[in-house]
Amino acid sequence: MATTRVPTRPPLHADRAPARRTGLLLAGWAVTALALAIASPAAAQEGLGDPPELDALVAFDRETSDLRIALERYQADRGALLRRWDVPWSPIRRDRMRDFYRGWLERLGELDFDGLNAEGRIDYVLLRNRIEFELEMLDQEEIQAEAMSPLLPFARELEELQEARRDRIRRRDGRTTADLVDRVAGEVEALAARVADGQTAVAEFGSPTGVTAVRAARRVRLLRRILSGWYGYYSGYDPDFTWWVAVPWERLSGVLGDYAVRIEARGVGDLASGPGIGVPIGAEGLRAHLDHEMIPYTPDQLIAIAEEEFAGMEEGLVRAAREMGYDDWREAQEAVKNLAVPPGEKPGVVLDLEQQSIDFLEERDWITLPPLAHEVWRMEMMSPARQRVAPFFLGGEVIQISYPTDEMTHEEKLMSMRGNNPHFNRAVVHHELIPGHHLQGFMTSRFNDHRSMFRTPFWGEGWALYWEILLWENGFPRGPEDRIGMLFWRMHRAARIIFSLSFHLERMTPQEAVDFLVDRVGHERANAEAEVRRSFAGDYSPLYQVGYMWGGFQFRALYEELVESGRMSARDFHDRILRGGRMPVEMVRARLTGQDLSRDHEAAWRHREPGSGR
Repeated sequence: MATTRVPTRPPLHADRAPARRTGLLLAGWAVTALALAIASPAAAQEGLGDPPELDALVAFDRETSDLRIALERYQADRGALLRRWDVPWSPIRRDRMRDFYRGWLERLGELDFDGLNAEGRIDYVLLRNRIEFELEMLDQEEIQAEAMSPLLPFARELEELQEARRDRIRRRDGRTTADLVDRVAGEVEALAARVADGQTAVAEFGSPTGVTAVRAARRVRLLRRILSGWYGYYSGYDPDFTWWVAVPWERLSGVLGDYAVRIEARGVGDLASGPGIGVPIGAEGLRAHLDHEMIPYTPDQLIAIAEEEFAGMEEGLVRAAREMGYDDWREAQEAVKNLAVPPGEKPGVVLDLEQQSIDFLEERDWITLPPLAHEVWRMEMMSPARQRVAPFFLGGEVIQISYPTDEMTHEEKLMSMRGNNPHFNRAVVHHELIPGHHLQGFMTSRFNDHRSMFRTPFWGEGWALYWEILLWENGFPRGPEDRIGMLFWRMHRAARIIFSLSFHLERMTPQEAVDFLVDRVGHERANAEAEVRRSFAGDYSPLYQVGYMWGGFQFRALYEELVESGRMSARDFHDRILRGGRMPVEMVRARLTGQDLSRDHEAAWRHREPGSGR
C-alpha cells in the first residue's frame, strides 16, 4: 500500500472568517468576570501571530499569577541546592532539602491567600501540594535507605568523600585517602563473595525483598559514578593524591561494579524481573504519587475502571472485525498490520495524517491553530537502538518516526512495519503533533511557562489521549481498518493502567506484562518488550503509564461538564487549557470553573466510579 506525499499546506492565517478568530486570550487565563470583559477575539488571535500583537500580550501579562516570580525563585533555588548537594541518598542532602521545603511551607503559611488573584491562588495550591509531596518522598527515601543499609555498610564513608570535596576542603592527604579507599574495597570484596554463586541469600544481610536488593544495586552504580567524578577532580592535578590513590581507586571501582551485578542478580531473581526493568514502589508509594497528582482514587479502583474500558474496546474490535468479514478480531488486526507501507514511504503517511488532522480541527473550529506551530514542526527517523526502547512514534516539535532500517534483522523489520502501519498511525500522528504534544509544547513555552514544574502525565499525555477520544467520537476513523488501528491504542492505554499498577503492587511481573500485551492487545513481542522496558526503566513517574487514559478521561469529563452543557465553546475550552500551563487536571477544572479554592485544598473530583461507565 503506497502513499502519496501531499503538497505542503500554506500557512494558517489570522484573517479567516470571524468564527475562526474567537479564541479569548485573556479569558484563557482569568476566571474573573473582569478578565472576560476585557478580552477580545481579535486580540486573542493576533496575540498568537508572527509577530504577535504586543498590546494583547501586555494585557495578558497583567492578569497572570501573583506568585509567578515566587515560583520561578523556588525552582531556581531548588535546582541550585540539588546541584550543590549532589549525593543522592545522603542524609546530609535529605536534611538540607527538608529545611528548604519546610522553610517554603512556612512562608506560604504566612502569605495572605485571600489577597492573591485567582491565578495566584491556583499556584499557591499547586506549590503547597508539590512541597508536601517532596517532603513525603524524602521520608520514603529515608525508609528505603535504612532497608538497604545492611547491604551497603560502606556507603556513608564513600559518600563523605564527595561531600568533603563539595565542602571546598583545600587538599586531601593522599596516603590517608588511599588507606580508606583500599580498606573499603576489601570490605566490598568480602560482601560480594558472600552473595556469589548462590551461597548466601540476600535476606541474610537483613534485606527481605528483591526490591531492596535491586534498589541497592542501583545506588551502588550511582555512587560509583559520583566517585568517578570525585577521583577525576584530584587525579593528575594533585601529584600526592594521584601517586597514592590511583591503584586503590582502580580496585574499588572494579569491586563496586561487581558487587552491584551480584546483588542485583539475586534481587532480580526474587522479582522474576530482568536487569534494568526497575522496582515496584508498593501501595504506600502509589498512594503518595496519587495524592500528588490529585487523583482521589485507589489503585484498585483505577484498575477496575481500566478493565471495564478494556472490555469495551474488545467489543468494539469485534464489531469492526465483522465489518471486515472476520469472526475473530485478532485475525482482522493481523490483516490491518499487513497493510504497512514499504520502507521509505512512511514520512508521506505522516504528512497525510497531519493534514487530515488539521483539516478535521479547522472544519469544527475546535481550537486556535497558530500558524507558526504548523510551520516549525519537523520529522526525524528513529535509530534502531532507540526503537528497542520506543518502538512507536515519539513527538513534540520533532516527530520521531519508528520504522525499519537496513541494518535491522529481517524479523525486526517486519515487526516494526506491522506495529507502525498507517491505520495504527491514525491515532499516533495527531497525538504527537497537532493538537497533541507539539501544540502543547508550543503553547506552554509561550504562556505560563513558570508552571512547568507542575508537569504531569495526566495533563501531558492525558491531553493527547483526550483528542484520540474526541476525534474517535466525531468520526475521524474512515472505516473498520482505522477503527481497529485506533482501538489498538485505546486498549493499549487501558492495559498500561492494569499492568503498571499491578507491577507496582507486586501482582504482575514484567514478563507477565509482556505476555499480557502480546496475548490480549495484539502487540508484536519485541514491541511489547520495549514498552514494558520503557515503562519500568526508572526514567518515568510510576504513574506515567496511568496518566494517558486517566488524564484523557479527566479532560473528557471536563469537556462534558463545560462544553456539552453549553457553558463554554469548544474553542474557548481548549485554548484556555493550553494557555493555563501544566498542572493536575483537577486544578485545570478549578481554573475553568472559577472554583473558590481554600489554602488547604485537597483533591476531591471523582468524575467516574467503577461500574458506572463514562
